[in-house]
Amino acid sequence: MQANLAKSSHARYWIVGLLIVALSAVGGLWLYFSKPAESDQALTDETTALIASGDIEENVTAQGKLEPKEYVDVGAQVTGQLQTLHVAIGDVVKTGQLLAEIDPRLYAARVQADEARINNLRAQLVEQEALILFADRQYKRNQKMYLTKAVSQEALQNSETNIKAAMAKADSIRAQIQEIESTLSGDRTNLGYTKIFAPMDGTVVQQSARAGQTLNSNQQTPTIMQLAKLDKMTVRAQTAEADIMRIKPGLPVYFTTLGSEQRRWQGIVRQVLPTPEVLNNVVLYNVLVDVDNTDRQLMTGMSAQLFFVLGEAKNVLIIPVNALGKRLLEQDNEQGTAYRVKVVLAGKEEPQERVIHIGLQNRRFAEVRDGLAVGERVKLNLPPVKKGNSQYGYPRL
Repeated sequence: MQANLAKSSHARYWIVGLLIVALSAVGGLWLYFSKPAESDQALTDETTALIASGDIEENVTAQGKLEPKEYVDVGAQVTGQLQTLHVAIGDVVKTGQLLAEIDPRLYAARVQADEARINNLRAQLVEQEALILFADRQYKRNQKMYLTKAVSQEALQNSETNIKAAMAKADSIRAQIQEIESTLSGDRTNLGYTKIFAPMDGTVVQQSARAGQTLNSNQQTPTIMQLAKLDKMTVRAQTAEADIMRIKPGLPVYFTTLGSEQRRWQGIVRQVLPTPEVLNNVVLYNVLVDVDNTDRQLMTGMSAQLFFVLGEAKNVLIIPVNALGKRLLEQDNEQGTAYRVKVVLAGKEEPQERVIHIGLQNRRFAEVRDGLAVGERVKLNLPPVKKGNSQYGYPRL
């Protein structure tokens, strides 16, 4: 019986040993086959980037403010109390529509006074013309009588002087009438200015005066309201002097606004203003960009982030700018600008140096014209990043 127990214990020891050996072999095989090769490590290393096809855009960015393309400040050309406002902010008006009225009584009184003076002078002119007629008849009669020596030469000369004096006075009255008529024309014009009409179609976007307010036009024209056409807007973009040489009229532009939910508005550069603004010793040039606003989503004063499109390419090879090495000026050609890059090849421990030519380039990517192919990997000139982060947006093998 003891011999049987000894044989049983010995068998168990053999079984346990075989199990330990089998488990060790399985673990070794798993470690061997699960360990990536050096080439696989190179392909999954996040210090490299995969060359792939994509779209690239070269642009210049700037900040801007929206304003109406066409607007006009409606002001008062005469002094007086603003009696009535016929429109409010937000109202849509047509050309010639009555907007406001200034108290017209003072100007109406001046017109009446001018008209009275003109009527008085015209009456004096009628009287003077009658005196001219009488003096002319008397002069002609004295001429006949002088031939028969019925009147003296002195009487004849006096009658001739009287007619000339009467005609001169009539001319003076006519000149006074012309002067008063000119004054009357100006006073009538000022009376017309008491009614302010819309100079163009538009929307009332601003109101600077209230009914009952006294407006003084002697020193400067007071603004009552502002009219604007909101179907066309202009972005006034402040662009750095380092970028202004690359921006020309007709250049395509797109921009976004705060709260626009990623919507892009398209426009073109209308004008680059030649006079800069200097803010904190920074020279900025104003660029005007026109944009359609028929849906009235854009409003005056909105902030905009603009992108001036200098060039774009679709479905081309792209490479991160961090992968570009030394610039090779002597090897530039019609294909583009020459750079040296490091290409990671499967099964090779050291990357291979290669010369490539690039075309369009922005802050993150560059267009590869030659020297690389889809699927190749290039070494990035950056320290390794944490595993799992992919900040370059390229697909990983």
